Amino acid sequence: FAYFRIFQVVWYLSGSILITASNTKPNFVLLLADDLGIGDIGCYGNTTIRTPNIDKLANDGVILTQHLAAAPVCSPSRAAFMTGRYPLRSGMDSCGGARTIKWLGASGGLPRNETTFASILQKQGYSTGLIGKWHLGVNCEALNDHCHHPLSHGFDYFYGAPFTLINECRPAGLLEIDAPFRAQLKLVTQIMAFAVMTLVIVRYSNMIAINGNVIFYIALFTILFFITWYLKYGFVQYWSCIIMRNHEIIEQPMKVERTSSQIMRETLQFIDRNKNSPFLLIVSFLHVHTPLVTTKAFTGKSKHGPYGDNVEEMDFMVGSVVNAIDNAGLKNNTMIYFASDHGGHLEVQDGIFQTGGWNGIYRGGKAMAGWEGGIRVPGIFRWPGMIPSNAQIDEPTSLMDIYPTVVNLGGGELPKDRIIDGKNLMPLLTKKSPRSEHEFLFHYCGTHLHAVRWHQKEGGAIWKAHFVTPNFYPEGAVGCYDIVICACEGDHVTLHDPPLLFELSADPSESNPLDPHVDPQYKAVLNRIKRAVAEHQDTISMVPLQLSFLNNLWKPWLQPCCGPSLSVGVIKKTAM
Repeated sequence: FAYFRIFQVVWYLSGSILITASNTKPNFVLLLADDLGIGDIGCYGNTTIRTPNIDKLANDGVILTQHLAAAPVCSPSRAAFMTGRYPLRSGMDSCGGARTIKWLGASGGLPRNETTFASILQKQGYSTGLIGKWHLGVNCEALNDHCHHPLSHGFDYFYGAPFTLINECRPAGLLEIDAPFRAQLKLVTQIMAFAVMTLVIVRYSNMIAINGNVIFYIALFTILFFITWYLKYGFVQYWSCIIMRNHEIIEQPMKVERTSSQIMRETLQFIDRNKNSPFLLIVSFLHVHTPLVTTKAFTGKSKHGPYGDNVEEMDFMVGSVVNAIDNAGLKNNTMIYFASDHGGHLEVQDGIFQTGGWNGIYRGGKAMAGWEGGIRVPGIFRWPGMIPSNAQIDEPTSLMDIYPTVVNLGGGELPKDRIIDGKNLMPLLTKKSPRSEHEFLFHYCGTHLHAVRWHQKEGGAIWKAHFVTPNFYPEGAVGCYDIVICACEGDHVTLHDPPLLFELSADPSESNPLDPHVDPQYKAVLNRIKRAVAEHQDTISMVPLQLSFLNNLWKPWLQPCCGPSLSVGVIKKTAM
């Protein structure tokens, strides 16, 4: 009996040790806003939009003042975030045309051979979930092969939009996808239809003898031409505005007015389901991408119209997630991170209201890879007991740094068969190191290198050289209001020879470039940056471009389909 009691005690203690050991792995909650400007929240200087929950997160943790996206638009920035690599390395950028995944039925997306931090943590026993926006593709070669889907990239659970919010997601919303081209197609169709009617009238009024077969084939061609483009563009809401749970489509089209509450419900349920074991949860908000879909509780409450309302609702959602972690007793064992995928969109408007964000003192915005406003984003960490509270770090950091940081903390190993551009942030966050490991950061617009940042080891100055900048319109504006999204090449940009050079540590607004003929530092700094560019470009390998014209075409045979309400909705639309 004594031996049996000893065995029981040993068994109990070993079980307790195992439980304790399993609980030592931290949880990760990564909150990613969409199109949020760094100047839109209180802890970064905004005094009129109310963001108390995000501000409290910053007060309870560390705020990064020079946190940088690896790309100024959604898909490439998110690819870099998930892989810890410049998007060019995975082919998740484009040398022309669309710079993001344009259609759910496109074949481009995050390649199968890329290793996300989610897949590494999954192998370490983590429950992994992504709730919200994906925008990194779905299918490759066949319907439902789901090669780009979150569940093929390390996530156990996915709920949300595999694409992104677009104006067509809101009933009666303004056209967004290829709007000018669609207008041209509509005009051509009307002209062709008018021509057919004219031929019919002429023939049956006996004004001119016209073969009936000619009229028939012209009419048939007109009908086929209309069907061909209308099938693609007439049902964008159904093709692109989808909600999925894992591999299943549960809303097609999504009901945008309730999407926020569904995302919050799914988030809270995921935390509750996994609170007793290590988990990684990415909450990828649809806020504050246009169209700005805000619930009635927050509509009309801010001082900044629909955009401010949307930001304040997102802040409430952030607070709800943080409260769920704290109430579950996970506060001290959970690293919470908040950021935006890139800068705010300056040019987008709805009537008199600007519906894009504000980037504070920083020049430029979304789609502008070189200017700070396009790539400098909020970055906030909270982990009580592990990182200090009410702290600020002014060193250059990147969204790519999340990859090695969570992999290291989660007990995984970085892939050895590829370059990882991100750096482990824990030495910075814990104040064990005063300096960022990033000496150089390269700012790409598509596949074009627009600017390079150098964090000088001696003295700590931060320099940035602009080789290419977008052409703003109208004159004196800081944005591309003629084309809404600044381009990367061609007539829409200016090549600088000699490059523009700024000392960001003294001129963060990039207002006063150094004079290459007068300033004695110009030549030495630029020569060092050029050497770094040459070394960096030697590490870039050619890979298939996932966002090429062919990969970004809508392919009906790859279009995810068909969720609840699709057939009813299509019938109603056709009847209209």
